[in-house]
Amino acid sequence: MVEAYSIPVTKVTQSRLPEITLKNIPFGRTFTDHMLVADYVNGEWKNVEIKPYQPLVMSPSLAAIHYGQSIFEGIKAYKNEAGEAFIFRPYDNYKRFNLSAARMEMPEVPEEIFIEGMRQLVALDKDWIPALHDHSLYIRPFMFSSDEMIGVRPSESYKFMIILAPTGPYYAAPMRIYVEEKYTRAAPGGVGQAKAAGNYGSSMYVTAQAKKQGYDQVLWTDVYEHKYVQEIGTMNVFFVIGDTAVTPDLSQGTILAGVTRDSVMTILEEMGLKVEEKPVSIDMLIEAYKAGNLREVFGTGTAATVSLIRELKYKDFVMSFDTAKWTVTPEIKSRLDAIREGHAADKFGWMFSV
Repeated sequence: MVEAYSIPVTKVTQSRLPEITLKNIPFGRTFTDHMLVADYVNGEWKNVEIKPYQPLVMSPSLAAIHYGQSIFEGIKAYKNEAGEAFIFRPYDNYKRFNLSAARMEMPEVPEEIFIEGMRQLVALDKDWIPALHDHSLYIRPFMFSSDEMIGVRPSESYKFMIILAPTGPYYAAPMRIYVEEKYTRAAPGGVGQAKAAGNYGSSMYVTAQAKKQGYDQVLWTDVYEHKYVQEIGTMNVFFVIGDTAVTPDLSQGTILAGVTRDSVMTILEEMGLKVEEKPVSIDMLIEAYKAGNLREVFGTGTAATVSLIRELKYKDFVMSFDTAKWTVTPEIKSRLDAIREGHAADKFGWMFSV
């Protein structure tokens, strides 16, 4: 842990918080009073500061706009009953952020800027953390190329920022998911394992088509056969088959290694379920469903946390589930919420004190 790293702070003259209602606040639409900014110039990080949240001024030739060198992370902070603030597993996101940076030929962000900068920013805007169940402060670190020139090459300068957004439940109701069999999110050798902005941009069209059919998100399949499921647009995915929880493995480099995914696997094992990471074919899921063994399906992610899936559609075959009778997924969410909100002991060391 990096301590006592001095970051200049310019505070707002008056907070906007009194004007905001935090209960059931929509995701990603309201931002706190301050943000962190740092520049990578001439091979070193400089101009690190925390200042009032404000628009950016940028050149039309900004490299990120034209060539997509842009990555981000999603992290959450919570308050316990004593009003103390904690960030959930930020070091895991820090490691993943720099793996994404390496894949996108971007500089590594040092710990004192990412972790300590985040801690100081959250501490400053601590009052924005909703002290409500299933609410949190969403933390968005991101970095983009900032060269002001057009030319296909890695940028020589970058901007790293952190912004904060109070948020309520992401998916309020169990989801309907469309299994995609034509378009592809990622291929081996691509950037599927990186949290790169382009991964999400390329998913917009396909997700929009699914929503026209009444579905909430798309479950992507492999690039070669469209036979093996990978991840949902904003989440990793789990299937409870009998007494085993199965989730697609990460060996192909096409799936984001979710921090919530990893946390859920730990909790599942604590609950006594067997956890398997392996290739998961849609045929296997249909067979298990027809046999009555596919008990529950759920997604995991920072924004969504743990989301129940009430329907999967593959071609003309629909798998429907009565989520009201489920036991595993609600228990996972309950245990995870209890740790995050300070109602249960943090025996895994996941909560980082602000």
